[in-house]
This record gives sequence, structure tokens and C-alpha cells, in this order.
Amino acid sequence: MHNQNQNNRNFSGLGIAPSLLAALARLHYTIPTPIQEQAIPVAIQGEDIVGIAQTGTGKTLAFGIPMIQRLAQIKGQGLVVLPTRELAIQVDEVLKEIGQSFGLRTALLIGGTSLGPQVQAISRRPHIIVATPGRLIDHLNQKNLRLDNARILVLDEADRMFDMGFLPQIQKIFQALPKDRQTMLFSATMPPEIMKIAATRMKLPVRVEIAPEGTTVESVTHELFIVPKEQKMRLLQKLLERHQGSTLVFTRTKYGAKKAVQKIRAMGIAAAEIHSNRSLNQRREALDGFKSGKYRVLVATDIASRGIDVVGIEVVVNYDLPSTSHDYVHRIGRTARAGASGHAITFAMPGEQKEIWAIERLIRRKLPISKLPEFSEVDREPDDRRGNFRYPRRGHRRF
Repeated sequence: MHNQNQNNRNFSGLGIAPSLLAALARLHYTIPTPIQEQAIPVAIQGEDIVGIAQTGTGKTLAFGIPMIQRLAQIKGQGLVVLPTRELAIQVDEVLKEIGQSFGLRTALLIGGTSLGPQVQAISRRPHIIVATPGRLIDHLNQKNLRLDNARILVLDEADRMFDMGFLPQIQKIFQALPKDRQTMLFSATMPPEIMKIAATRMKLPVRVEIAPEGTTVESVTHELFIVPKEQKMRLLQKLLERHQGSTLVFTRTKYGAKKAVQKIRAMGIAAAEIHSNRSLNQRREALDGFKSGKYRVLVATDIASRGIDVVGIEVVVNYDLPSTSHDYVHRIGRTARAGASGHAITFAMPGEQKEIWAIERLIRRKLPISKLPEFSEVDREPDDRRGNFRYPRRGHRRF
């Protein structure tokens, strides 16, 4: 990410080697973000790090620069493990971009693509392996790869990497790694129970926290609609008429995403879907089409809520509430990237007030409730008998 702040900070005071500084300058990376400014000097010294910063603040460079520099000094191999294919592809591209003038070799090990080219990439003795957990374990099980020489491990989106879905795989990966290594965890959120698990695998980690956990980017504005399920699509149509820019819509299920795309296309709006039922090529086409403007709307499940770097998203719509309050932070982090402003709109059904309170506690702000626009069939405010949306008496609000 290219930070646009105009201040006196630059990369030259962070302990970065002159040749790497020159490479960053050629790529127009001139001003470090806060997480880069604080994490890079610590990581270059070989310290273990837990880096917590809002999504979209440049965490890839925060670990990528020290990793490339240290591997040139200590030899050995680097390993970056990430939860999704898209995020792995993005990180691999950034690392290759920085390291191209040094002959940096990477191997991208992700599902959805054939094993053959990945085995070839491994045989070329890559300096850095970028992988998703499942495919990495496939290669370990098939004896295509050993991690004995891995000297630096990065877990990006570490909170998700340690959740119950990934934890058994991550434990296997740790068992294959040498104990003498540098470990870096980066994420926008780090719940205490996850931190507790992570700390057992690290050596006195330095915690680098740029903003309180759960903090959202200041330039994002928030809006909440209390809307019955049957009115959600009509509300989305009204909002797409009101906001004409690129829009990312999150649904909870793959079926919901597919259904939403069909209805948005019926409105005459170019839209694509991205979720785990789509092939890697389909997902890349959807994401590239969204970036290029071919699609105005991208409908996604939470597979796209973390680390996808698309600048210029005007609005993020939580069509369905996320399954956890932490995912709200990651979802809305898709807008207001690279110094831009953005808007996050959330749909909550009348019975979902507890989920909204959990989000508000995490981000330490109230989500302002907006009045539903007029619909042709219905134009009324729900009363208590029809299930209104109530807050506790202290600070009570009502739609």
C-alpha cells in the first residue's frame, strides 16, 4: 500500500539496507505507515512480533521488508502462511515486486491449482514460501517439502489462523518447523485466547499495537438499518441507486451470495460473486473485474473480508451480519484504504440487537441508525408488536 500522508517520516531511519531502500524508492514506497514504522526496526533485529493494526495499513511490507533483509543475512528460508488463496496471491505479488532486483525466488502453494508447477517451484529452492495451510500440509505429507531450513515464519491474519477451523493444521505446521526461528504474527484483531495459544509458540514476542484492538479506520462512516429479511433486497436496490460507486456486499452464506448476485444483475447492475464454491480462476476473474471496474458490485462471503487490497471501494454493505464482531472490522476494512474515505452500511434484522451490541462494544462506538427509505408496498415504522429494535434503557435508542 502506498501511503499518501505528507509528513517528514520516511523508510531511511528504520534500519533498512540501502539496496532495499533504493528498491522501495523505485516502487514509490516513500512514507511508512505506523505499523511499518514500528514493526520493521524490531523485526530486522530478529525479534518475535505480534503486530496489531487495522486492515489496510500495510502489514505486508511490515513483515516483507525485514524478512527479505534478514534472509540475505542469515540464509535459510522464509515461510508466510495465510488463510485464503487470494490473500496468498496478493502477498506473493508484493514480495516479488520488492525482491525482483535481488533475484528473490518465491513459491506460491495454494489450493485450486495443480501440484506440478508448485513442486517445480519448490525444487528451485525458493527464498520464501507463501502458502495456505491445507496445501502446505499436502506438500509436507507427500514429502515434496521440508521446513527444516525455515528461519522466519509469518502468520498473516493470525487470529483466523488460530481459530478452531485452522488450529489443527497450524499445529502440524509448527511441528515441522525448527524451534530456532523468528515468528511474526500480524492481524487487525488478536483476541486474548488466541494470543495465549500464539505465545506458547513464540520467544518473548514484542507486541506492536498501532490502534486499540477493534479500532476501525477513522475515515470510514457507519450506518445501520433495521430491516426485516423480506425487505433487505429492496433496501439494497435503493442504496445502490443512492451510492453509484464500487460496492462490496457481504453475505453470510455461499447460497446467499449467489442469490444476491442474480438479483443485482436483474437490476441492470454488473455484479460478480466470490466464495469458496467458485474456482480459483473464477474468483480471480471476479476480483480483477471488480478492480478494473468491469463489475460495479462484488458479492462475497467472509473469504474476501481479510487482506484483499482493492483501492477505491466506496461502500461496504453488510447484507448479513458477520458471524463474529471481529469480522465486522475486517469487512469494513475493505473500504477507506490508502488514505481514502469510505462508508459501511449494515443491515440488521429486528431480532439481531445482541450482535449489534457486540460490534459496538468492540469498535467502541454506536452505529447510527438510519430510517428505512420508502418502499412502494410498505412505509411504516415497526411497533413493539411487530418486533422493533430496542437498546437497553441506558443509552436507549429506537428505530
